[in-house]
Amino acid sequence: MIYVQRSERLSHKTMTPPETDLFSDDRRARRERVAPLPARVRPTTLNEVVGQRHLLGEGAAFRSMVEQGRLVSILLWGPPGTGKTTIARVVAAAANAEFVALSAVTSGVKEVRETMASARHRLEEFERRTVLFLDEIHRFSKSQQDALLPGVEDGTVILIGATTENPFFEVNAPLLSRLTLFRLELLSVGEVAELVRRAVSHPRGLKTDSVDITEAAVDALTMRTGGDARMALTTLETAAILALGRSSGSIEEKDITEAMQRRVIRYDKDGDQHYDVISAFIKSMRGSDPDAALYWLHTMLGAGEDPKFIARRMIVFASEDVGLADSNALGVAVAASEALQFVGLPEAAFALSHATLYLSAAPKSNSVTSAMQAARKLVQGQTAVTVPEHLRDSHYQGAADLGHGDGYKYPHSYPDHVVPQAYFPPEIGDATLYTPSDQGVEARTAQRLAHMDALAERHRER
Repeated sequence: MIYVQRSERLSHKTMTPPETDLFSDDRRARRERVAPLPARVRPTTLNEVVGQRHLLGEGAAFRSMVEQGRLVSILLWGPPGTGKTTIARVVAAAANAEFVALSAVTSGVKEVRETMASARHRLEEFERRTVLFLDEIHRFSKSQQDALLPGVEDGTVILIGATTENPFFEVNAPLLSRLTLFRLELLSVGEVAELVRRAVSHPRGLKTDSVDITEAAVDALTMRTGGDARMALTTLETAAILALGRSSGSIEEKDITEAMQRRVIRYDKDGDQHYDVISAFIKSMRGSDPDAALYWLHTMLGAGEDPKFIARRMIVFASEDVGLADSNALGVAVAASEALQFVGLPEAAFALSHATLYLSAAPKSNSVTSAMQAARKLVQGQTAVTVPEHLRDSHYQGAADLGHGDGYKYPHSYPDHVVPQAYFPPEIGDATLYTPSDQGVEARTAQRLAHMDALAERHRER
C-alpha cells in the first residue's frame, strides 16, 4: 500500500484510518497524471533510491534501522536534490506509518499542536504511528521547534527533519539532541545518469511519451546539474517537451542545453556554501594550485558573493600563508582590494584574478602565524612585566634623572648595526618566537637572522 501526504487537518471525530478510504487509489492516480516528473518516478522502496550508499547500502546502520522497523526521530542534512523527502516517504512506508508533512513557511505553533493531537489519536485509536516530515526545518522559529519537543520525546510522532543548512547553527540544541543526524551527499555523475535513464524508461515517467535520450544528452545533463537529482529530472522533463515539440522521439544535447540555459552554480551565499567555497578557495591558494583557486574565485563571483569579502580574505591570506616568503604578496592583495573600490565589478575581476594567481604561485610560509601565536601565548602567560631601564623612553624632561634610557646601546654605532643587548623584560629573559621558513625570500632572512643572533650573542633555536 502506498501512503500519500495528508496536509489536511482531521478532527478526532472525523478522522478515519487510511485502510477505510476506498477511493485513495483513484485520487492518487489522478494526481500522478499531472504531477511533475520527479514526483511521478519517486522511489517507494529503499532498493529504488539512487545514491546515498553510505546510508542505504546493505549493512548500513540507517538501512538496518528502517528494515527492522525500529524507527527513531532523525535529521537529514544535505544539499537540495539529494533525496531527503524521498527517504522520509520510504521510511514511513516501510514502517506502515502515516506520512504527514508540515511546511516550515506556512505552519505555526497551532498547526504543530494540531498535528501532535491527530498523531496521538491515531496512535491510541488505531495503533498507527505517524511520521512527521518537516522540510527546511531550520526555518522553524524557536517556539515552533520547542512545540515539537513533547511529541518527539514521548514518541507520539517520529520526526524526520530535513535541512540544507548546518543544523548545529540552525536547529535548537534541545531539539537537535533528540534527533539522530544523518548527512546526505550530492549524487555522483554516474548516479545522476542512472536516475535519468530510469526516468526515461519508467512506466510513470517518459515511457508514456515514447521518448528516449541520447548518450550525449545524458552526459550533458549529468555534468550540468551538480549532483542535484531533482534539478536533473526537472530539466529532463523540459527537454522531453522540447524534443516532442520538434517532432523528435529522442532527447538530444541541444534540448538539454536549451532546457537548462546555463550550468547550475551550486552556491548559497547565505548558507553553508558561503563558508565551504571560500574555504576551498583559500585551501587551493595555500596548496599552490592556481587553476583550482581561479575556479573557486569565479564560482563565488558568478554566484553573486560579495567581492569585498573575497578581497578581505585574500589580504589575510597574504600574511597568514605567504608571509615573509614573499612580502610583496600583501601589497598585491591590498592593491586588488583597492582596485575593486576604484572600478568595481565586472572589471575588478581582473585584479582579483591577478591577485589569486600571484598568491597561489607565491612561495608559502606560515611563520607569521606561528610567531603571532607564540607571542600571544607568551604574553598571556605573564601577569606583569617590567620594561628594562635602558629601553624606557628618555626623551621627556626629567627622564634621565629617573634613569630611563641609562645604558642603552645605539645599534647604528656598532659594526653591522647590531650590539649585544637585552630587549625582553627581565621576567622573561629570552625567548624564540619567530622561526623563518626555507621558502622564497624568507630563506635569506633566516641566514641574516642567524648572523645577527651570533653578533648579538643571542642563543636562540630558530
